[in-house]
Amino acid sequence: MRVELVTVGDELLLGDTINGNAAWLGRALAAAGAVVTRSVVVGDELDVIVEAVTAALHRADAAIVTGGLGPTYDDLTRDALAVAAGTELVRDPAIVERLRRRSAEIGRPLHDMALRMADIPATGTPIDNPMGSAPGLRVELSGKFGKKVVYALPGVPHEMRAIMTSGVLPELVARMSGPPPRRRTLRTACARESDLAVRLAPVEALPGVKLAYLPDPAEVKIRINAVGPDAAVQLAEAEELVRDLLGGYVYGAGEETLDRVVHRLLVERGETVAVAESLTGGSLGAELSEMPGSSASYVGGVVAYATPLKASLLGVPEDLLARSGPVHPEVAVAMAVGVRDRLGASYGLGVTGVAGPEPQDGHPVGTVHVAVAGPGTEPVVVTPGLPLPAASAGVRPLVRRMTVVHALDLLRRSILGLGARYEWEQAREDREGLG
Repeated sequence: MRVELVTVGDELLLGDTINGNAAWLGRALAAAGAVVTRSVVVGDELDVIVEAVTAALHRADAAIVTGGLGPTYDDLTRDALAVAAGTELVRDPAIVERLRRRSAEIGRPLHDMALRMADIPATGTPIDNPMGSAPGLRVELSGKFGKKVVYALPGVPHEMRAIMTSGVLPELVARMSGPPPRRRTLRTACARESDLAVRLAPVEALPGVKLAYLPDPAEVKIRINAVGPDAAVQLAEAEELVRDLLGGYVYGAGEETLDRVVHRLLVERGETVAVAESLTGGSLGAELSEMPGSSASYVGGVVAYATPLKASLLGVPEDLLARSGPVHPEVAVAMAVGVRDRLGASYGLGVTGVAGPEPQDGHPVGTVHVAVAGPGTEPVVVTPGLPLPAASAGVRPLVRRMTVVHALDLLRRSILGLGARYEWEQAREDREGLG
């Protein structure tokens, strides 16, 4: 099934509101086996909404519209669907009664304007909204479109998700014909997208399999798509081959984030971690403490942003700081050892560097040193070469985020005994003179 998305609202066009609904819908539809072929954003103008919906129905099997179902005069999605269907709006008594009952329950008067939410196209049917006032709408169309359907959902995210999950996705799945495509997302950290693509060339050659690369700072998600009658088997074979080719670079799958993987590995071993941060300013500790139950693996941290605190709180030798400054691999190691010993953790992570946007003490922006000190082993320090754009207002959060990912992945590698680098990545770095 081919589906197009139309999100309505001037606030989306002007950038006042991020279009998170389209992202959520894309993931939900893909998981259900639908193919999202287009997503457009339009403003609160009747003719523009009509044009977008009409065009979508000419191309796709179904259209999903979000936004424009509220009670105000700039909420025009109902009117647009009536025009697209060649019909008129009629007031639904059952919706009116529901609105009156809901208003009474919350102790607020029901204004006449709110009754606009009870107006639906004559050929449409309402879809119950368990989280709010405005119902969703289902409008079946035929004739010039063929036999198509359009669903309209409120723009309020939690209302949209509730209606989509309970009232729309089951219908779309029932309308699908043929075997659904199969998808699986694997997560990697600290590898270049281009290196991954070269390594995975044999997977790209498999029949019925397609790879998509979804990069984030210092991470790349690899989505494996398989189609056809044997899609499930093809997907399993492709995933196995990806894991074989990438080895330890694959840290998880699906929604399994790096902090959750680290937490699970530590808990399984009865071990803990503490962090010493400089340039990240507490975001590494925030990541490790994000999930419920994180106290089982995360002891705590020290944010030693000022150079003297690295000595007084973490025990970094003063002569080292005087000789080399705070941005140095040995300083990262001393921070990791110091926080591990002072907080009584199994592992210590230390990060120091230059987040920018200006160089520091002769070190360019993006100079980062990450160290891990574990039980019974020598500390390990890495200096990742961060792929950064020219210094700008956006480079600082990028450096900080990539540093967090490198630190978490170095911890993961240390727990699993994988080493700081993998063989094929180290070979590339040796060729390019990196380290």
